[in-house]
Amino acid sequence: MTNVLIIGATGSVGSTTRNYFLENTEDNLTLMARHTNRLGNIDASREKTISGDVTDQAVLAEALKGQDVVFAALSGNLDAMAQSLVMAMDKSDVKRLLFITSMGIYNEIPASMGGGNLDSNPMLGSYRKAADVIEASDLDYTIIRPGWFDNSNDTDYEITKKGEPFGGHDVSIKSISDLVVRLAHDPKLGLRDSLGINRK
Repeated sequence: MTNVLIIGATGSVGSTTRNYFLENTEDNLTLMARHTNRLGNIDASREKTISGDVTDQAVLAEALKGQDVVFAALSGNLDAMAQSLVMAMDKSDVKRLLFITSMGIYNEIPASMGGGNLDSNPMLGSYRKAADVIEASDLDYTIIRPGWFDNSNDTDYEITKKGEPFGGHDVSIKSISDLVVRLAHDPKLGLRDSLGINRK
């Protein structure tokens, strides 16, 4: 049984991953979000909630207590969020970080897929800066770079590593959730690596 902190638990990826953990594991979850009232019903036997922002060191310090794995599915100023998270984790005993960014941050999308890389899409800049912050840390991180995600019910996906061309444009949120659960239970899978995920 693993203790998992989900930061961004009310977002589409965070909420789907929360439910995937509940349905497929016996793990205990701490759900962190700015508006925890949006979480719906809480399973008090396995879940607890913390309301706050990821840039608040005091909130993070409380949320990190007793955790084995941190999963961050965030939006906004990602590089500032990553810096805050790395700082807080450095002060805690928690080393395993799973962090969502985006495909294209390493210009790894082949031209045959229509592009969308950082070189031509400055909106990816914050995602790349966040990845750089995490990669420069001493955490046991895995950066997850999904394709455009949808609500399909499949878990038919493939993984590419940093330095390899991205495999496809789309992926289901359920596939991302499946990968996160695998990473949370296998400390060597994707260790200090950046994994692209797309539908096969």
